[in-house]
Amino acid sequence: MRVDVIMPQMGESIAEGTLTRWLKKPGDKVARDEPIFEISTDKVDAEIPSPAAGTLAEIKVQEGQTVPINTVVAQIETEAGAVAAAGKPAPPAQAAAPPAPARQSASAPPGDGQERSARPAPAPPPPAQVAPPAGARDVPKAASLIASGASVEDLRRVRSSPVVRKIAQEHDIDISRIPGTGASRRVTKNDILKAIEGGGPGAGATGAAAGVSRAAAPVFAPGERVTVVPMSAMRKKIAEHMVMSRRTSAHVTTVFEVDMSRVMKLRAEHQQAFQGRHGVKLTPTPFMVKAAVEALKAFPDLNASIDGDAIAYKKDINIGIAVALDWGLIVPVVKHADDLSLSGIAKTVTDLAERARGKRLTPDEVQGGTFTITNPGSFGSLFGTPIINQPQVAILGVGAIQKRVVVVDDAIAIRPMVYLALSFDHRLIDGAVADQFVAHIKTILQDGKFTEIV
Repeated sequence: MRVDVIMPQMGESIAEGTLTRWLKKPGDKVARDEPIFEISTDKVDAEIPSPAAGTLAEIKVQEGQTVPINTVVAQIETEAGAVAAAGKPAPPAQAAAPPAPARQSASAPPGDGQERSARPAPAPPPPAQVAPPAGARDVPKAASLIASGASVEDLRRVRSSPVVRKIAQEHDIDISRIPGTGASRRVTKNDILKAIEGGGPGAGATGAAAGVSRAAAPVFAPGERVTVVPMSAMRKKIAEHMVMSRRTSAHVTTVFEVDMSRVMKLRAEHQQAFQGRHGVKLTPTPFMVKAAVEALKAFPDLNASIDGDAIAYKKDINIGIAVALDWGLIVPVVKHADDLSLSGIAKTVTDLAERARGKRLTPDEVQGGTFTITNPGSFGSLFGTPIINQPQVAILGVGAIQKRVVVVDDAIAIRPMVYLALSFDHRLIDGAVADQFVAHIKTILQDGKFTEIV
């Protein structure tokens, strides 16, 4: 008998996925739960396991194609009784074997991680209830369209993912006027972003005003040595997200220099015992996360997001840790970081970074972040001006820790120093608040009063 292999739903808000690579070809034997293809969604890249043991009989969706969830992408020829869950999507590939180690995380050196605490999250700052954006155009519902005599084609176009509908509301866009390129002419995220950037069909006053004409394709001179290759699905999504963030937030960056002497001394004193007890290396990253958590408690504006004319203050402190991969960038999230000890943070960051490289993260593990830390310093950068990870309002960039000559108590000294660069959304955060926030982190790191290290 044949078992359908379907495009799984990798998260509640995800309506489609891009099949980026087949790990098997027709005729290959596959074991139950063995990864057979890779997908890329708005949230995460993942390897998808086989729902049954047998032979890959037919591939129905080719590499690079984007299809709705529950689409049959292949069929497996199997004997009766060997089916794991015929007709149901297989769970994310948690048991998939990780590939060879990739290069180091952009923000989490090998050995960072955490434990999940069972304690409830602390009480939030201001109210969390927010009103919908003023003036946002309601997205047509299928029922109202049917009542108005809309065609099947119109219904398909409007039936888009929650992500697309949210973007449409934020930018006052009529989805039904955008030519869709997805399955059954559905409007994809890429379609609506193009409409916003170009001020094309469907863009309201907001979309047209924010629109920027897409740059013309480069023209290469005869004989010019150049290789042109298509962007990967992940690269496209990163590009879209970065452009959207720049267009959305009023970016400002402030930079502080911090003396890491006490943190580095603590690390050197406890490194061996810490690794022996917890099984991970003690790096500077958990110290940064711990200091950022305390600063977010003191300055809740940086743990918020903007929703139209309202501000949503987040009750939980969930720290995103940017991880560089050989094929792109991903930001897994340390959930309830305010409930975690230094060792708990270290364990979780290590675990998330390792599973990110192995394409074994679940959609939930890359969603819900309220603040992000990125560490370009692991590659030698002194500091940068990072782009905010929407819908957050700030991101902290950590530079390389280097010994520099500084003045200490009117004397010349050599100290391990680091630059901290905070990019913040000036729509919500004023410069004074941003500087006080980073100054708070600086004080915590320079005081070095971290408990429960071992």
